[in-house]
Amino acid sequence: MDKKLDISALTALVLSSMLGAGIFNLPQNMAEVASPAALLIGWSITGCGVILLALVFLLLSRLKPNLEGGIFIYAQEGFGKFIGFCSAWGYWLCTVIANASYLVIVCSAIGFFIDSPKHIIFGDGNTWQAMLSASLLLWLIHALVLQGIRTAASINFIATLGKLIPLGLFILLAAYAFQYPCFCLDFTGLSLGKSVWQQVKDSMLVTLWVFIGIEGAVVMSSRARHTQDIGRATIVAVLITLAIYLLISLLSLGVIPRAELATMHNPSMAGIMNYLIGPWGSIIIIACLIVSVCGAYLSWTIMAAEIPLMAVKNSACQIHRLQLEHNNNAQKFSLYLTDLSVQLCLIVIWITNCNYNTLLTIASEMILIPYLLVGAYLFQVTRELNKPIISFVSIGASAYGIWLLYASGPFNVLLSLLFYVPGMIIFLVTHQKQNKKWINI
Repeated sequence: MDKKLDISALTALVLSSMLGAGIFNLPQNMAEVASPAALLIGWSITGCGVILLALVFLLLSRLKPNLEGGIFIYAQEGFGKFIGFCSAWGYWLCTVIANASYLVIVCSAIGFFIDSPKHIIFGDGNTWQAMLSASLLLWLIHALVLQGIRTAASINFIATLGKLIPLGLFILLAAYAFQYPCFCLDFTGLSLGKSVWQQVKDSMLVTLWVFIGIEGAVVMSSRARHTQDIGRATIVAVLITLAIYLLISLLSLGVIPRAELATMHNPSMAGIMNYLIGPWGSIIIIACLIVSVCGAYLSWTIMAAEIPLMAVKNSACQIHRLQLEHNNNAQKFSLYLTDLSVQLCLIVIWITNCNYNTLLTIASEMILIPYLLVGAYLFQVTRELNKPIISFVSIGASAYGIWLLYASGPFNVLLSLLFYVPGMIIFLVTHQKQNKKWINI
């Protein structure tokens, strides 16, 4: 039986990883930091940036088809084993934190049905009851992925279709109820007390977060049926996702004024649907959120478990090459490593009472350097090709990566660098134990 993933499975994997929890909080998250004018500018920058990034993945999959298994492979090939391992470490930590955030938001959504003002059980997804429920879901999906990548990808494909239908319904209803005067109310965000440019910068981490997962087909490239499907799946998924995000964030501002939308309880899309069609609207969105996030979590589990496996196979950290693959192509060892890390993260969330937005910021920061290195590697490759169009794409994607680092601010950048320190120590220790020459690093 063919265990490889076809273009539909790869596209669903990328779509599902991008269309996760963020989309249901998007109206409130964006309205809280930016006016309609700033959002139009911010989405224009983000749209161009993610399309360029998707083109980078498309071009590299064609120019370097032998490089399989993740975006960190490009960093290693272009800038050495140390940078490659740091990229793998940052990306892997991003996936672990993202997975923990998905479990938190699922439990928070379940609380919509069982919590009451006097009896808070799940709350914001960080109570002890929520942690136990999240842990149960974590290990149930762990068992599912152990059944095989192809099996998990097929279930993910069905979950992706299931989430697109309610999202399409929301867009149609919001378009019908859209009022231009409501959209233009406080168009430049005077009530926010910030310049439009600062509002654009503040919206960048939110827009980046919702697009994390764009590299899904590349991470799973070693399991693609056809190499050319990697780039195609990425481009198709990005265009669909960009259209959905644009419509949801902008149409929402024409239904409910920005100031009111900014104070809405998340998932804010449920509140908007409640306004549009009544209580059933909230139930539809909450149910869709649970299905959507479980699908996204499944996608991220598949990708996260692939990273340690591919890092070892490609000797990114020069650890002894172990036979890590399960008989049915599930990465047993790396899957346990990843899910145990997610479990530890859940315990930390419970102890520190950390919320979804904090996890969003940390995960977004961890992915910035790996994304920047991919664009930089394509630029390095194009120096030998002398093709202006490819050079433009590489420069544009690199510029977008630098812009994201600038927009996120020095504090967040320094915070993310602290998370890279343990990875650097692991790399240096493993090399020293194996008597590697530093000049080869």
